Amino acid sequence: MATKTNYKLTKKDFRQINRRNLFFNQLGWNYEKMQGSGYLFIIMPQLRKLYGDHTPELKKAMKAHNQFFNTNPFVNTIIQGVDLAIEENKGTDSLETVSGLKTGLMGPLAAIGDSIFASLIPAIMGAIAANMAVQGNPFGLVLWLIANLCVMYLRWIQLPLAYREGTNLVTKMQGKLNSLTDAATLLGVYVVGALVATLISVQVPFVANIGKVTVNLQNELDMIMPKLVPGVIVALIYWLLGRKKMTSTKAIFIVIIVAVICSALGILGKTA
Repeated sequence: MATKTNYKLTKKDFRQINRRNLFFNQLGWNYEKMQGSGYLFIIMPQLRKLYGDHTPELKKAMKAHNQFFNTNPFVNTIIQGVDLAIEENKGTDSLETVSGLKTGLMGPLAAIGDSIFASLIPAIMGAIAANMAVQGNPFGLVLWLIANLCVMYLRWIQLPLAYREGTNLVTKMQGKLNSLTDAATLLGVYVVGALVATLISVQVPFVANIGKVTVNLQNELDMIMPKLVPGVIVALIYWLLGRKKMTSTKAIFIVIIVAVICSALGILGKTA
């Protein structure tokens, strides 16, 4: 028997979901279900409106949603929007479909969200803002704030968009999102390469006097490839971060210790 609901989500519902998502997405996080409990908590008021309080349908929906779920928190409301659009039309008859939808989307959206919002935007905009701040330009702070406000705005509007488009959003946006991810990745590579040359000021201060000839090792390295030393250092750090049991915190301390020792021994120095 069909269990079509009679409730239609409103802008007030979208605002409530977004607020809960911003502050409680990781609520009850655990290794068994990860974001499953948070997912249920975020849409719980809307489930009560769709199925009613203390009803068998509500209990069935709660049980279905309190399962394993894990994706990037910057894009998870896309899944919630599509989910609620389907449940609003089909009720509990759609729970199996919704479960499959969540399972199928959380991986691809996690890859897109991690690439864009967790890696590329912080790396690119944060590095540009930091570089401007180092040069004494106060707009660096403003730029970083603007970038974060834009991200927050995108997080806020994607829920009603996903709700309106429903499952069509997945097929419509799939190619565009892949293209956007590829373009952002390429841009990130260029920006990181430029930042290596501008922000890492390291040189080899070794100078050898052979008779009347003075050999400056840094000049010889620059003849091979300018900024070779910073590039090698960044490559070593990337290699270090790829090792098992290596964390970014450990890598930072290793870099600090090695930098202090090499500076004291005169192996490395700061570019004038």
